Amino acid sequence: MVISSVLRRILLNSRAAGHRGSVIRMIRRSPGQVLKDVFRNPTTMGVGYRWFGRPLLRFQDSEKAHKRSLSLLRLASSNPISRLALRMMYKPRVSLPVELFGHEYIHPFGLAAGMDKNAKALLGWEATGLSFVEIGGVTMLEQGGNPQPRMFRAPHAQALVNRMGFNNDGSQKIQRSLEHHIKRHGRLGIPVWVNLGKSKVTPLDEAHLDYGTTLERLWSYGDVFVINVSSPNTPNLRELQDDEGLTRILHHCLAVNGEQAAYLDAKPKPILVKVAPDMTGEQLVHIAKTAKENGADGIVLSNTTVDRPESPHPRDVSVFDQQGGMSGQPLKERSTAMIRTVRQAIGDGWPIIGVGGIANAQDAWEKIEAGATLLQAYSGFVFEGPSLTKQVVHGLSKRLKSSEHNSIAEVVGRTSG
Repeated sequence: MVISSVLRRILLNSRAAGHRGSVIRMIRRSPGQVLKDVFRNPTTMGVGYRWFGRPLLRFQDSEKAHKRSLSLLRLASSNPISRLALRMMYKPRVSLPVELFGHEYIHPFGLAAGMDKNAKALLGWEATGLSFVEIGGVTMLEQGGNPQPRMFRAPHAQALVNRMGFNNDGSQKIQRSLEHHIKRHGRLGIPVWVNLGKSKVTPLDEAHLDYGTTLERLWSYGDVFVINVSSPNTPNLRELQDDEGLTRILHHCLAVNGEQAAYLDAKPKPILVKVAPDMTGEQLVHIAKTAKENGADGIVLSNTTVDRPESPHPRDVSVFDQQGGMSGQPLKERSTAMIRTVRQAIGDGWPIIGVGGIANAQDAWEKIEAGATLLQAYSGFVFEGPSLTKQVVHGLSKRLKSSEHNSIAEVVGRTSG
């Protein structure tokens, strides 16, 4: 009865817009049914995070809160019983299979790079129901990144600003970490993507060697590799989006990819390119065509932006004044427009991965309609919690059932002509 009373109070105090009706219906049920619905209903799980998890984060430094959340997820997935509990609470109970890159993804929603740079909580991400996880950015050399503080939350805009600077353990340590993980737990049950970054001390004209070394070291542990030439927090990195820089990196990485595949008698791994949103439509199409013509297997749209909303909430002004890349809701429309632009210019034979501002199923649906085959989120998990995956996937399932389509693949690019 005490548990039921607490749960009823949580639900009654919910201010989640649009959810009050379902919350009120739930509290009229029996204590057993309330508990059952709390674990099965993604909306209800989100209420708990919004009312307890998110307020606690506001009193902590953003980066420290990030590290603590990651450590908590790692701890919560450290044994089979706790992983089962995570699956019961957060894993979607519907399937929306997507075939891509030789894998069947259980649904189109995965984790974007930056959340788990050093692959510390892989079992946790799998247990919470994601269909794939992208680690990194990983650089050839270990590096501490830019000076702190370097991560900031804008809660009213549901945005993050960061200038992390590719802080990570480096390719050698992460290689050993992944090898240890496989020896202890076996390969993860979902695809692992690796985001490749450039070490800060590496000159631009040697960037291809930096990316290639990381690719070689992690080739056996990743299923898909993403060349990141678009982070705004490594000096001059975005210059590598030009024809010469991008072509050199792709050619070298493709050569390394082929060598590793031949040596291990395996198929080459898909290699994608992740680009910035801060460019014109013509520039975007040019970069996409350059990437495709030089062997890239797809494109990730998009990285964080250095632009800022014109009229932020007064409490968000100080955050938006910070230098760095912004992610979250303010990036949503720009990211979706980029997806549509590339889809219309390149066609349907080249996969687009949509990331930027996904906070609910509607955001995800719009990106799929624009042309995204798979989706990723980062900031959405900060503001919505681990129940975001179930919310998005269940919402997509409902939209699909109410549409004239039979699969997510049929929806991809529907509004791009």
